[in-house]
Amino acid sequence: MSHHPTYTLAGLCAVGGVVGFAKTRSMPSLIAGLGVGALYGAAGYLIQQNKDYGHETAIAATTLLGGAMIPRAIKTKKPVPIALSVISLAAGTYYVKKVIDYA
Repeated sequence: MSHHPTYTLAGLCAVGGVVGFAKTRSMPSLIAGLGVGALYGAAGYLIQQNKDYGHETAIAATTLLGGAMIPRAIKTKKPVPIALSVISLAAGTYYVKKVIDYA
């Protein structure tokens, strides 16, 4: 069941990247959103298929998302970066717990 949040985050990141591009013509938003979304999608697939490194891949995607959004949230205090920062911290906590549980 831990693949469901991963697929949800994949969709959110991909849609967010496309929306960011549509609003501001920001190629970095598009590339980052689709890239992190693809990484979450790959993690979800690995988790769903009980393959190795699924949760670790989700941690990598979460680290990228948090690394980009937390400084932006602190700097701008806008709701979207704040929400993505909180989501990345929650997801990171969840997937680190999963890795520790399976170790």
